[in-house]
Amino acid sequence: MLHKTRGIVFKTTDYSESSVVVQIFTEKFGLQSYLINGVKKSKSKIRYNMLQPLHLLDMVVYNKPTGNIQRVAELKNDPVFQTIPYDIIKSSLAMFLNEMLYKSVKQQSADEQLFEYLYTSIHLLDRTESGLQNFHLYFLLRLTRHLGFFPDLTLAGKANYFDLKDGAFTAHPSSHSFVLQQPHTGYWAALLSHSFDKLHTIKIANADRRVLLSKLIDYYRLHVENMGEIKSLQVLEEILS
Repeated sequence: MLHKTRGIVFKTTDYSESSVVVQIFTEKFGLQSYLINGVKKSKSKIRYNMLQPLHLLDMVVYNKPTGNIQRVAELKNDPVFQTIPYDIIKSSLAMFLNEMLYKSVKQQSADEQLFEYLYTSIHLLDRTESGLQNFHLYFLLRLTRHLGFFPDLTLAGKANYFDLKDGAFTAHPSSHSFVLQQPHTGYWAALLSHSFDKLHTIKIANADRRVLLSKLIDYYRLHVENMGEIKSLQVLEEILS
C-alpha cells in the first residue's frame, strides 16, 4: 500500500554500485530504512544529491509493518535548500546536528510533534541569517523536550548551578563533575528562555560557547544510550572559532 509522508534524511549508505539504503525520519512512520535503486545513474529520477543529511523530503512510499527495509515510489526535495549546501557555517551546523540526531532519535513509530520540531528547525536554519553561532545550542536544548529529558526550569535564572545528571537548576554544587556553574548556568537559562527570533541577542564568547557545547554533549550522553564520540564536533568548533 502506498502512503504519502514527509521525511528528513539521517544517513545514506551505499548498497551496491548504483543503489543506496537511506535512513529517513518520516512523519508517518518514524525512523525507517529505504532501499533506493539507481540513484547513481545519470538518468535516475531520484539522484544521490537529493539524499544528503537533513534534506527535507516529500515522499510516496510502500510500508510493510514487518519489513526491515522499505521501498520508495516517489521522492523529491521540498523545500529545496537555498543556503545550507553553500554556506560553510550552515553546512557544518547541519553535519553536526545530523550526527547528534542520528545517535539520539531512535523512534520507529510516528512522533508527529518531534517530526514537526525537526522539520521546522531545519527549514529555519536554511532561511535564517542571524543567531547562527548559537543555533546548535538552542536546537539541542529544545530537542530534549521531545527526547524526555528537558531541564527542570523551577530555579532557572536564580540558581548558580545546573546538575546535568538530574537535569535541574540547583542552588548548591553537586558532588560529581557533571555540573554547570556561572557564567555558563546563566547562558544555559537564557538559551532555554529565549524565542528563536531573539537568539541573536544572546552574546556568548567563543570560549564559553565551547564549554556549553561540551557540557550539552555530556548531558546527552548521560540521558541517551550509546552516544559515543561525536566526530563532527572538531570541524564545527574550528568553523565557529
